[in-house]
Amino acid sequence: MIIAKSRKDLDRMREVGELIAEVRETLRSMIEPGISTLELNEVAEKMIRKRGAIPTFVGYKPYGMTPFPFAICASVNEQVVHGFSNKTPLKNGDIVSLDMAATYNGFVGDTAFTAPVGEISDDLKQLLKVTEECLLLGIEQSRVGNKVGDIGYAVQTHAEKYGYGIVRDYTGHGIGRNMHEAPQIANYGRPGTREKIRAGYCFAIEPMINMGTHETKTLDDKWTVVTKDGKASAHFEHTIAILETGPEILTLTKEQKAKQNKGKTEKVAG
Repeated sequence: MIIAKSRKDLDRMREVGELIAEVRETLRSMIEPGISTLELNEVAEKMIRKRGAIPTFVGYKPYGMTPFPFAICASVNEQVVHGFSNKTPLKNGDIVSLDMAATYNGFVGDTAFTAPVGEISDDLKQLLKVTEECLLLGIEQSRVGNKVGDIGYAVQTHAEKYGYGIVRDYTGHGIGRNMHEAPQIANYGRPGTREKIRAGYCFAIEPMINMGTHETKTLDDKWTVVTKDGKASAHFEHTIAILETGPEILTLTKEQKAKQNKGKTEKVAG
């Protein structure tokens, strides 16, 4: 069952969304050759706990799995998702995907991004650009009266224009009091299919797009997912709320919200 959120619930979702967005932007500003993902993880966990929130990933163990040991998922190059933080310095030319979530006042905010480390190849620049575009296109389809299949179709059609593989094994999801709620939101699909989208729903939309095959495998740590062909993968995610007026991105900082609102005002005025 998909759980619609009340106005009070949505206010709390905005609070935790802003909190985890601040963590995301702090980590983004730190990424450069020589830093390790373990350092990034330590900063994320400290920031989350300092705000009185809980790093949702720590100890997470779905389906009886070994508990996840870190505050963020840190996935480098061919790693798709659920990567373990470590002391290995990031190198110029790498890309790194950071996925993070916090629980605050009983609600969860979940976000992810892929960033270049130093100067990266044009092929990788395109992969990151297209994957973020896929996220925005999926969000645009998250409107009252549309269907969940419309979201996946928007992501799929854009990624496939570039010959990219769309990860099938992992999906976006509903979100609220729990990190993973109904529905599952695949990054592929047919328009006009699946559940009808209603006001009050909250989704975590998260395209995971591979430069090569869509196929993945899991490493011996039982968590880290990599592409089967060893080619690079990118991952972008926002938590959003479905309002009567359209989708609202909840995982934005105060500054990002102000900039977005200013842009809307200028557009209307123009």
